[in-house]
Amino acid sequence: MQIKNRQQLLAIVAGVAIGLFAADKLILAPLGNFWTARSKRIAKLRQDIDEGNRLIRREASLRDRWEQMRTNTLPIDESQAEQLLLKAFDRWSQKSGMSITSINPQWKHDADDYMTLECRVDAAGKINNVTDFLYSIEKDPLALKLEMVEVSTRDPEGQLLNLGLQISGLVLKTPEKKL
Repeated sequence: MQIKNRQQLLAIVAGVAIGLFAADKLILAPLGNFWTARSKRIAKLRQDIDEGNRLIRREASLRDRWEQMRTNTLPIDESQAEQLLLKAFDRWSQKSGMSITSINPQWKHDADDYMTLECRVDAAGKINNVTDFLYSIEKDPLALKLEMVEVSTRDPEGQLLNLGLQISGLVLKTPEKKL
C-alpha cells in the first residue's frame, strides 16, 4: 500500500471515529436520556391513573366519611362550641369516673375557612378511670384531636394519677359546597 493511500485511509477512519463519537454525544445520548425520562413519565402517569381509579371506586365511602366528619365539627358560634365541648367533657368524666380540675379553652383563628378551639384540661383519677376517659374522647364522633397527653402520679404508690390533656376541636367557617 502506498503512503498516500494509507494517509487517506487513516484520515477516513479518524473522520469516521470522530463522526461516530459526535453522533453518540450529540444524538444517541440525548435520545437515550429522553427515552429514559419518557419511560419514567409514562410509569408515573400509569401510577396516577391507578390511584385515580382507586379513588373513583372509593368515592361513595370517602364522601360519606367526609360528610360524617363535616357534620361532627363544632358549631360556628363560639359560645355554642364551647358549651358543646364542656358538655362532652362532663359526659366523659361521668362515664369514666374522672374528676376534672380545670378546663381552659382558647380560640385559634388559623385560616379563613376554619378555626380551632384548643382546650387544656387537667383531671385526676385511677389508671382505669384515665384509660376509660381517653377511650371515651377518642371514640366520640366530635371532630376533636388529642394534641398532648401528660400523666403523672399524685401519690407515692402511683394509685392516683394526674392527667393533662391538650385537645383541639375543629370549626369549619364555610358550609360545604356540593360538587
